[in-house]
Amino acid sequence: MAGRKFYVGGNWKMNGDKASIDDLCKMLNEASLDETTEVVVAPPAIYIDYTRKQLSPKIAVAGQNCYKEAKGAFTGETSATMLKDCGATWVVLGHSERRHVFGESDELVGQKVAFALEQGLNVLPCIGEKLDEREAGKTNEVNFRQLKAIVDNVSDWKRVVIAYEPVWAIGTGKTATPEQAQEVHKDLREWLNTNVNPEVANSVRILYGGSVTGNNCADLASKPDVDGFLVGGASLKPEFVKIVNARKA
Repeated sequence: MAGRKFYVGGNWKMNGDKASIDDLCKMLNEASLDETTEVVVAPPAIYIDYTRKQLSPKIAVAGQNCYKEAKGAFTGETSATMLKDCGATWVVLGHSERRHVFGESDELVGQKVAFALEQGLNVLPCIGEKLDEREAGKTNEVNFRQLKAIVDNVSDWKRVVIAYEPVWAIGTGKTATPEQAQEVHKDLREWLNTNVNPEVANSVRILYGGSVTGNNCADLASKPDVDGFLVGGASLKPEFVKIVNARKA
């Protein structure tokens, strides 16, 4: 906890159209959201500008990904400068789906982190182990390796929030118990303490992302090293408001 502002991000993934975004924005604009919680939503890139125009300025908008270059012959990619131009102030990088569906390496994620920060965006890099890695006792090994590739590329820690997303708990309905989440978050903070410095370890926010719902959010939020959530499916539903207000609960 240590004075770290609670943070809840909603990753809409490849979902939505203008009509459903209208409904989501209306719901969020009219909801009573905990003012001590930072709220960010990540719509598909094509709807970032549209979402930004609809949403209350109290809620920030993020890209779900961006490339490591400002412009060029990279068909289908989106740059950090384009995200900013459309009103995004954050970008999610290294999400497990980018790593495991689209084959992004630790090195590429690190390069993207460096470039997005250089371009003035806030970054939300993700790390997390798969089920076979957890069962083989490699949770920390995998997370520390992924984290090192990010840490090596951070130029400004004030603009970084880390998300721990156990891959085995994303979209599977399985959730790490609050105790399991706390254990990993604590280990990550200790690694940062040793490998970066105590100030960063104490101040950086570490989010939990793995099937967070309105039912489990309060228990997870009560853990000292859980500083918020990166929410998938539930961010498209009314229960997202309950998750934003988890710390209050």
